[in-house]
Amino acid sequence: MKRARFSILLLVAIGGAACGSPPTPEIEAARASVNQAASAGANGVAAESMTAARTAQAALDAELAAQDDKWVKSYDRARELAVAAKAAGDKAVADATAGRERAAAEKGRVEKIAAARAADAKARVRIAGKMQPPVKVKNVDPVYPAIARSARVGGTVVLEIDIDRTGRVTDARVIKSVPLLDQAALAAVRQWEYTPMRQGGVSGVAVPVTLTVNINFTRP
Repeated sequence: MKRARFSILLLVAIGGAACGSPPTPEIEAARASVNQAASAGANGVAAESMTAARTAQAALDAELAAQDDKWVKSYDRARELAVAAKAAGDKAVADATAGRERAAAEKGRVEKIAAARAADAKARVRIAGKMQPPVKVKNVDPVYPAIARSARVGGTVVLEIDIDRTGRVTDARVIKSVPLLDQAALAAVRQWEYTPMRQGGVSGVAVPVTLTVNINFTRP
């Protein structure tokens, strides 16, 4: 009788030791980190990291549910999963923060370019009449399209090009088209560079300009 009672007490002691308690601090920290990632907008700017964090959280929840169904419980695995879920959540938070910073920087860059183009458009000088155009310092010849060559198509494509204050071509538009040759002409002039156009002579202020150019394709 004493031996049986001792065995029962021993089993109870072992069972109590095995049960332990859920790693509540780790679990709460993991959930807080994943929730913080969601609040930080990780779903949008760090979707991959957010998915990994949610997957880690789901694995933790599944392990906790599995232990709830057991008579003898062990939370070692749950503790490991909680630590992993928190790490995944922390990474999603960091990635979301970095993503927002990149988005803000890109927005600022785009706005700066738009503002510069608006300023250029306002200050732009159109070369016409006897005005001296800027000097081209980099030329790229157009590549004669094979389809136009085989069709024996030639002619002159007339383009209007915008040149910024540094002499770089920023835009080009066809104003007289030769359909099979237009794209070749545009591709070439977009690579051209000019000396800056200055108002008031060499020491004057550089200004953006618009001028017209002709691209000749001699029919083969």
